[in-house]
Amino acid sequence: MKQVIYFLSVLLLVGCSSLPQELKSTQATTLVEYNAFSDAANAGEKAEVRLGGVIARLDNLSDQTRIEIVNLPISSVGKPDISEEPNGRFVVYVNGFIDPVTYAKGRLITVIGQADGIEQANVGEFVYPFPVIQASAIHLWQIQEYVVTNDLDMSYMPCAGARCFHQRSHLETRRGKVVQEVK
Repeated sequence: MKQVIYFLSVLLLVGCSSLPQELKSTQATTLVEYNAFSDAANAGEKAEVRLGGVIARLDNLSDQTRIEIVNLPISSVGKPDISEEPNGRFVVYVNGFIDPVTYAKGRLITVIGQADGIEQANVGEFVYPFPVIQASAIHLWQIQEYVVTNDLDMSYMPCAGARCFHQRSHLETRRGKVVQEVK
């Protein structure tokens, strides 16, 4: 019963999630799909874009920071979907210095900004065409893990007689799983 209440509480909180203020769009149309963004960047359009993914590399240049991101689809609240497969890479330029410890490789990130063409760069020895975003805002996410168990509370299982020990010992085996959630 406790787990049902916990699950419903988590579900209620997830339902109340909203897009972080810094990622809200100022335009009527914002591209949120990688393929549409890539097409716009190839065409030289300066469309507003909101994308997310996993940081693959960060380089601090003299007056800006270059972040290479492996794209993951994002939800309506801007969270990268860690259950989906990556579907491309893109580069984000942010004005100023970004601390590489805070924005470490493997962190989840969502950005909003303007599409700004294509940049050729290497992934290993392969030359890859990176669509570029000039960022107006960025948001880091964390993955929180919790364990969900499938056990029953003994107070709801009346037990009397010779079978009592067998029932209790059988129910004390717990099964569960680790759930990862982006926060």
